[in-house]
Amino acid sequence: MRSLAVAATGLLVIGLGSSVAWGDDSKQLFEKSCKPCHGASGKGDGPAAKGKNKPPDFATALKGKSEADIVKFLKEGKPDLKPPHQKPKLTDEQLGGLAKYVKGL
Repeated sequence: MRSLAVAATGLLVIGLGSSVAWGDDSKQLFEKSCKPCHGASGKGDGPAAKGKNKPPDFATALKGKSEADIVKFLKEGKPDLKPPHQKPKLTDEQLGGLAKYVKGL
């Protein structure tokens, strides 16, 4: 019985460790790919956010949007934005993590 509890605890620690690493990866992706325009807190106030096409504040733009909606946007981009939104070359797992990260800002 005791070995079962130890094994379960080990699995929990492994699960938590991978979750933290995934979150860190998502944060790094955001900081590299999104933060220059969208800013550190997603308010559209990054150093590259200048001109007429200021990026939207995520708090407003993502209201009512699911993580799947965000992933779809990231995959397809939005051609009417000027300059056009970049389509990142990321895996579905990375896109899902990024969407989750952005929703948490």
